Amino acid sequence: MKKLLASVSLVAALSAPSFGPAFAQDETSGDTVLATVNGNEITVGHLIAMRQMLPPEYQQLPDEVLFDGMLEQLIQQQVLADEAEGNVTRSMELGLENERRAFLAAMYMDDVAMADLDEAELQAAYDETYGAVEPTIEYNAAHILLEGQEDAENMLTELEAGADFAELAAEHSIGPSGPNGGALGWFTEGMMVPEFEAAVMALEAGEVSSPVQTQFGWHVVLLNETREQAAPALEDVRAELEESIRRARVDARLAELTAEAEIERAEVEIDPAMIRDLDLIAQ
Repeated sequence: MKKLLASVSLVAALSAPSFGPAFAQDETSGDTVLATVNGNEITVGHLIAMRQMLPPEYQQLPDEVLFDGMLEQLIQQQVLADEAEGNVTRSMELGLENERRAFLAAMYMDDVAMADLDEAELQAAYDETYGAVEPTIEYNAAHILLEGQEDAENMLTELEAGADFAELAAEHSIGPSGPNGGALGWFTEGMMVPEFEAAVMALEAGEVSSPVQTQFGWHVVLLNETREQAAPALEDVRAELEESIRRARVDARLAELTAEAEIERAEVEIDPAMIRDLDLIAQ
């Protein structure tokens, strides 16, 4: 509900007419006051901090639109917060503590994760992940899927007599690849059912298999060609590696800080169902 209200409030604020204050560039700073609500100042700094937390779709909006919308929302929030201040419940206090804790933790994790990442670190991660990876064999095959073994044997007879594989597949195959001449495209080990896969791997390029039975029926398989799929280039996995490094940084720092922290876990027996009992924080 809180997220919904915040989104609705910002959408409404962004739709409001623009009455933003005008300041010369050299007159403004993060402490420049844009509005005062019941004695509480709303500054340029508040808008800068708020924009950092906006979802990407809002951050792409023009600055002048965001400026007015965010200022209006902060004014509305301050009006509501002032009204709520006089009746802060224990539940609200606990919620504020949780929000502060989560915010500080998220900001610190972001600082750790987004610290500069140099090419040497990236290359090391690439070498560790892909350096020892052996090339993978890819197979390009086609098949004719039939209901019975006799049907498959008949297909082999026609192929041996010079019939075109793709034409037979289009005419007789009961599989979804039939209309496309039975073509299955490129695949690697583990992508097909074991019986089919074993038959493909036993073939040389251009060879046709004996009838192969799987859970889908009987297959006549043509291996078109094979190729080696090398490990991806660093540039192709740069984004993936960067994310992995940044995540590892956070995990390592968290483990380090947790090991250094004085943590005492109370040895009390608690019914986990108590987390649903709102009466415990109603006062």
